Amino acid sequence: MVIKALVFDVFGTVVDWRTSIIREVAAFGQRHRVAGDWESFADNWREGYSSGMARVNDGEVKWRNVDRIHRERLDMLLAAYGFPKIAEHELDQLNRAWHRLDAWPDTVEGLLRLKSDFVISTLSNGHLGLLVNMAKQASLPWDCVLSSELSGRYKPDLAVYRYAARILDLSAEEVMMVAAHVFDVEAAAQAGLRTAFVSRPLEYGNARAAEVAPAGRFDIEATDFNDLANQLGCA
Repeated sequence: MVIKALVFDVFGTVVDWRTSIIREVAAFGQRHRVAGDWESFADNWREGYSSGMARVNDGEVKWRNVDRIHRERLDMLLAAYGFPKIAEHELDQLNRAWHRLDAWPDTVEGLLRLKSDFVISTLSNGHLGLLVNMAKQASLPWDCVLSSELSGRYKPDLAVYRYAARILDLSAEEVMMVAAHVFDVEAAAQAGLRTAFVSRPLEYGNARAAEVAPAGRFDIEATDFNDLANQLGCA
């Protein structure tokens, strides 16, 4: 079966969320004269993303988008770090730091190469508004913006991957999931999609903490988006 579309995880795969968030929270702390371990703050904020989505998929809470999940975690962290009372518009602006993430250095060049031969789209747990803002911020050349929000479930629920193929009017085998996270690519494979694992050794700031794909598990293992384009025969 010929691959016709590539769908991409975004946080960590396309954008360097950690460096971007550390920069924003450090500046926020400086403005409010609060000192802290901002790397730990960023990591803890990110942890709330995964646990918040799991609560939705488990039926523990009703659907809420990623902005709300991030905000709930942010409020907890600001209290733990001893921040004073902050104006609501400032809190909203900080929470939207997740809309302003920087791309990895190879991202745009690699996506443009892939776009020449395939439909390229997001398939992220971020909601549509966030993904569109991020694309504008980082000049991401998507053909289409797809979100788990549109399926009413969060990845790694298999319904999300099947929804992506259906909305693109393709069979699952004609769609390749591209991600830097083993759980995401494994779930896509279970849903019948083709799979590409792209290594992002600095996602968590330390190569020793990076995810490593089990040997031979996925259709393609790539070091970055240009390597992925090379392996798929793109110019």
